[in-house]
Amino acid sequence: MSAAQRAATDEIGARWHELRLLQWQVNETLEHALQEKFALSLSEYIALATLDASDDDGHLRQQVLAAAIPLNQSSLSRLVARLEKAGLTERYMCATDRRGVYTQITPAGRALVARARRVYQRVLHQALDTAADDAQLAHVVDKLRHC
Repeated sequence: MSAAQRAATDEIGARWHELRLLQWQVNETLEHALQEKFALSLSEYIALATLDASDDDGHLRQQVLAAAIPLNQSSLSRLVARLEKAGLTERYMCATDRRGVYTQITPAGRALVARARRVYQRVLHQALDTAADDAQLAHVVDKLRHC
């Protein structure tokens, strides 16, 4: 590998690290706020928000939901079970394909995600503002805001 190739790889690696650091910081801030105010994890909020925004009247096949969050299938099953136990979602089998399992947001889930969305958006912007003050992350936040 030439010096130029090594430098390019190191630069991409450094940018990837900065992006991951930004994601971790923002996720931690969001997680804390959602837990404190709504007893929701960030993944639970994202699942509810994804279901709420679905074009299929609030339900999605579990594989589609897993890809949207993203989570592996076993983690998604545990997450959906927690949401179902809390009365925020329901699961049902596909009428035409017994292997297909759907998750449906309930009215209680819609009400909760509507309240949580305002906090999520406010905290997201605050977390990005804080990260923009960090010299290492400022350019990543700038790129994100101006895509």
